[in-house]
Amino acid sequence: MALTDVFGKIDTNLDRYVRELKELLAIPSVSTYSRHRGDVRRAAEWVLNHCKRMGLEAQLHDTAGHPVVTASRCPHPHRPTLLIYGHYDVQPAEPEEEWNTPPFQPTVRDEFIYARGASDDKGQFFTYLKALEVVLAARGDLPINVKLLVEGEEEIGSPHLGAFLKKHRGQLKADAIAISDGAQFSDNVPAITYGLRGLAYMELNVQASRTDLHSGSFGGIAPNPIHALVTLLARLKNPDGTIAIPGFYDTVAPLELWEREAMGALPFDEEKLKAYLGLSYLCEEPGYNALESKTARPTLDINGIWGGFSGEGAKTVIPAKAGAKVSMRLVPHQKPQQIAELFTRYVTDLCPKEVQLQVKALHGAEPVLVSRDLPQMQAAARAIETGFGVAPVFIREGGSIPIVNLFKKVLGLEAILLLGWGRPDDGAHAPNERFALSDFKNGIRSAAALLFEMETCYDG
Repeated sequence: MALTDVFGKIDTNLDRYVRELKELLAIPSVSTYSRHRGDVRRAAEWVLNHCKRMGLEAQLHDTAGHPVVTASRCPHPHRPTLLIYGHYDVQPAEPEEEWNTPPFQPTVRDEFIYARGASDDKGQFFTYLKALEVVLAARGDLPINVKLLVEGEEEIGSPHLGAFLKKHRGQLKADAIAISDGAQFSDNVPAITYGLRGLAYMELNVQASRTDLHSGSFGGIAPNPIHALVTLLARLKNPDGTIAIPGFYDTVAPLELWEREAMGALPFDEEKLKAYLGLSYLCEEPGYNALESKTARPTLDINGIWGGFSGEGAKTVIPAKAGAKVSMRLVPHQKPQQIAELFTRYVTDLCPKEVQLQVKALHGAEPVLVSRDLPQMQAAARAIETGFGVAPVFIREGGSIPIVNLFKKVLGLEAILLLGWGRPDDGAHAPNERFALSDFKNGIRSAAALLFEMETCYDG
């Protein structure tokens, strides 16, 4: 596929693209803070106006939370439609003192652009806007129909997206959806993610006395909720690290031989990963290697624990209550609700009689597995090879993206293209988040190529 004219215009205009991205990155659209509500809306309006200037039909939709922006250009009744998803909201920048430059003053140094949202997800989403712009400039029109959906609540769990999708199901109908909100497998090894783990996220609250007690006066007779809690938590796993909850593994889809062989062929550097994490040891599930354990096997982790006194100095107290948060990453065919029920039953049965236990299911997401053989997936692979100059690898990711299930269930989309332009060490959600200018450019090239590859893979 000859895209010399398109890629030439990308090279010519790249400096302008970076300046425009800086404008968007400078807006502190932190969706979790009410004080930034106006900034979040300002970012939505920036995306809306940018789409309109490009010649797209665009609209801003108010929700019960932050706005959703939709845009489209659909001139071809008998050609496929690609839906492009992105989010313009960002994580908080704290701790700001750890940033080398202010998080909302985008700075380019050493061929990276540094700012909150540079990689997650403003920079990656913006590649699609520039791809549409450059194809329109070079060819006069798009080879396929394109729709865009850009939300402002992804970083807080997209609480209003489900209702929006149901209301606008017809407007958002498409043959495939492209989501670039992740990472390559490693530097210069682009990837297509075909599997995501699901999630069951739980909270435990243990209550004993009505108030904190003096450990000298009441120690020996008053039950201690921290003792009860840590006893429960310690029994969530077996000595070999496997999960002890009865029935937890019953529905787990085994890793097939071809998939294990494909994972084994990936350029995974365990020593480099340990160095990056500052660890001398990786906890692998028995019978599985580190890559399989971190991406394709179920897990259980204690994410937080509280209770009693942990300040400076001493305070001899028996706390009235204690609590913990526990997350379980799930794989096909585990169901979040079923796993939450198994977890609740198990810890309830183990709970000592002298304390009261409350268990809450806070959040759930089903695992995702997309067929690598779909023509749209193969089209994406060809597009990435055209854009990056190297064929992508197919990977499974350990994290969860709940919106993917929404697109599958509400819009009926099976061709879900998870195409990460970023890098694993971009620092998403961390200080000094960055996006390589080379990845920005190659993302634009790949997004442009995808428009043409989608047309050739469509069988009508």
